[in-house]
Amino acid sequence: MGVMKTPGVYIVEKSAFPNSVVEVATAVPAFIGYTQKADNKGKSLANQPWRITSMAEFHNYFGFGPAPKFKFAAVASPEEGTFSLIDSKGARTGYSIDQEEGRYLLYYSMMLFFQNGGGPCYIVSIGKYGDSIDPDKLKGGVDLLVKEQEPTMVVIPDAVLLAQPDCIGVQQHMLAHCGDVMKNRVAILDVSDGFRSRQDPAGDPVANFRNSLGINFLNYGMAYYPWVNTTISQAKDLSYENLDGDGQTLLQNLLTDEFELDKQPDGKKAQLQEIIDGVAKADASVDDKAMLNKSLIALSPRYNMILTEMANRLNLLPPSAAMAGVYTMVDNNRGVWKAPANVSLNSVVSPSVNITHGDQEDLNVTPQGKSINAIRTFVGEGTLVWGARTLDGNSLDWRYINVRRTMIMLEESVKLATKAYVFEPNVANTWVTIKSMIRNFLAGIWKRGGLAGASPDDAFAVFVGLGETMTPEDILEGILRVTVLVAISRPAEFIEITFQQQMQKS
Repeated sequence: MGVMKTPGVYIVEKSAFPNSVVEVATAVPAFIGYTQKADNKGKSLANQPWRITSMAEFHNYFGFGPAPKFKFAAVASPEEGTFSLIDSKGARTGYSIDQEEGRYLLYYSMMLFFQNGGGPCYIVSIGKYGDSIDPDKLKGGVDLLVKEQEPTMVVIPDAVLLAQPDCIGVQQHMLAHCGDVMKNRVAILDVSDGFRSRQDPAGDPVANFRNSLGINFLNYGMAYYPWVNTTISQAKDLSYENLDGDGQTLLQNLLTDEFELDKQPDGKKAQLQEIIDGVAKADASVDDKAMLNKSLIALSPRYNMILTEMANRLNLLPPSAAMAGVYTMVDNNRGVWKAPANVSLNSVVSPSVNITHGDQEDLNVTPQGKSINAIRTFVGEGTLVWGARTLDGNSLDWRYINVRRTMIMLEESVKLATKAYVFEPNVANTWVTIKSMIRNFLAGIWKRGGLAGASPDDAFAVFVGLGETMTPEDILEGILRVTVLVAISRPAEFIEITFQQQMQKS
């Protein structure tokens, strides 16, 4: 205390306990993509990481989803079409529906994220609807996260809309950002064309992904296959306005055939004809268009089928955002050390490709590593995440997602806590304080099941001191070295139960 110069009573308070290590957040994804707007009360949020905690906040700052436009056309044969219809003469015709405009995935992915347990996250809006998806802009969005310490995951759903080489380039940039630049976050990747089967004539999407991705920083990334069919978009939210001009004309022809106007009495014929003609009226009021859409939904099964097919196109989504939500839910309920697998996906009807036990063998274990986690459907259980490996599947250190993420949490928590001792005297008192601080933190993690071992000594060890972790030269250089050994709990990925017969006993 200071020098006592005035007579009186002086109180001296001494710290009885060391600083504590506060566990950092483990599930804060950063999403990068295109939005309707990027505005906070007149202030632009473009190219600026912005933290939100709910879908309502996303609507407030970044707007709503894109307005999709579909090309609706007849095809040469029913087998070539998306679906087929039988006309009034009994002839079957095939039709295709392909989205041409408004193909952006961030908005729908955000809804899927929050449906699966998502919480606080960051949004990086790199453009608005109508802009072409640019790989350089996506990479630039990743670079903007360098100054943000809180995000622990990087997710770019729109990357799969790029050509496969460009998509891989963006994903390699994500891995380099996580494993080389920051080292405190992971990248959740999607397989380009992951909605296709591995036997698809266009090529094996998993093999293309593995062959192109490279081998750098694989333990900081994980990938999932296949894509998923969701219930995010509803047919009731779509209308004939989402068809292109030729599609609306084709719809009018289908309605004319379906309503069989020639067989209708004059009064009803005029009403139905007015409905058919209304499809092409671009200058109709919003209320009139909404009423017309309701009338078509009530009168035409064909129209309902077309709306359903459009919704199915929008509902086919890559799984990375759903997995970010699963990570958040598992971390909050069980802890980051619990493998994010054997968990069902919400708002998911089915995987786009059914994977059998045999099909998954090459996904999970491969000579080149690069494990791909499967999303599978099981009878009576729904759609489950059935894999918990990083892309570095051959590494015994970093094979499992929960091991990689737990180690990041431990490293960042201890790193932030020990910053309080920078420039403190490099003496025994400081060493003991740091050692006890870290041991108390790790003991708490062990009690919650985050570390393996029957006792704390089996679960972790902390070393610091002269002759133990430091030399006299280190102390003269101002270097304080601490060595921490931890036994991370690993998932029981393969459970073997042995049955054997024994002789009958009396």
